[in-house]
Amino acid sequence: METTMAGLEGVIAGESEICYIDGYQGILSYRGYNIHTLADHAIFEEVIFLLWNGWLPKRAELDQLKKELVAERGLPAPVIEFLRGAAGGAPMDVLRTAVSMLGVYDLEAQDMSAEANHRKAVRLMSRTADIVTTFDRLRQGKPVIEGDPNLGLAANFLYTLTGNRPDEVMERAFDVALTLHADHELNASTFAARVTAATLSDIYSSITSGIGALKGPLHGGANQDVMKLLLELGDEDEAVDRVKNTLARKVKIPGFGHRVYRTDDPRATHLRVMSEELGKRTGHEKLYRLSRRMEETVKEIKGLNPNVDFYSASTYYSLGIPIDLFTPIFAVSRMSGWTAHVLEQYRNNRLIRPRAEYKGKPDGQTWIPIGDR
Repeated sequence: METTMAGLEGVIAGESEICYIDGYQGILSYRGYNIHTLADHAIFEEVIFLLWNGWLPKRAELDQLKKELVAERGLPAPVIEFLRGAAGGAPMDVLRTAVSMLGVYDLEAQDMSAEANHRKAVRLMSRTADIVTTFDRLRQGKPVIEGDPNLGLAANFLYTLTGNRPDEVMERAFDVALTLHADHELNASTFAARVTAATLSDIYSSITSGIGALKGPLHGGANQDVMKLLLELGDEDEAVDRVKNTLARKVKIPGFGHRVYRTDDPRATHLRVMSEELGKRTGHEKLYRLSRRMEETVKEIKGLNPNVDFYSASTYYSLGIPIDLFTPIFAVSRMSGWTAHVLEQYRNNRLIRPRAEYKGKPDGQTWIPIGDR
């Protein structure tokens, strides 16, 4: 009899050349490039190209991708009107619906050629960022800011969100954060996107499936909970007490532990440094100190390490990003990985159709007339 695993934990569900994880050694790599190498040297557009194509771009290839991303900025008028009317909605609900709407107004939506799917991936990369920034501006009653074609994806996002051009340090920090969140193998949202793509549904439907999965609090959203917790704390002693009391009640601390990693999450290594640096620059260093004390206490009591969500909370907050946009920003970054996986699924497709181990009543139950039940 075959062994079943709750939540498919540890089950190999498919083959991919995109992302490699060794949870015991704390290794994460995209197409063979270690995440530390990419965080130290790459810009996010290079990572997008790498995930989609399998190699680092030459200068001409990178310039071409940047040109394509800039050219596809801007949203269809009906999508903007939807965002205006949905100003009171939850950001992830709005994002999910707006991305699905993009497919309605894309004349190539049903063209399943490799060339058309590449163009749609470019549109999704650019326009997902536009959806998030446009929605936030509209819900605040502020004018929508037109993107600057001279700015890369990270800098343009911060500019169109806040109205302020980020300095080099803030731009680089956000760019690295996007790289760190870009892909993570067959996580729930990526798997959902691939399952939909495997039916040969269009890329917009596939990505909408991914966003729906990311919305769940067991996948995305933990950094929002981390930030809310940090803002409730007065000082480091209170941080320690809160952790101890919470764990004593058998309640989890958001941002700690991971289904895959059994050692340090390599992404958290970079975000920890960024949290400290940005905290000092923006007057939020207290958030970093509170985070460190929480990390030390959880490690001492439970032996758990922070995951990517823990230090991304204070990092995003220091960049001036509203808390309820943390998960949509996760989607802006992960769009690179989602689209890479959908394109890979299309290239070597087989319908994903697992089986379930039946635990119900045996076949052959006696029919009872309705009057006798």
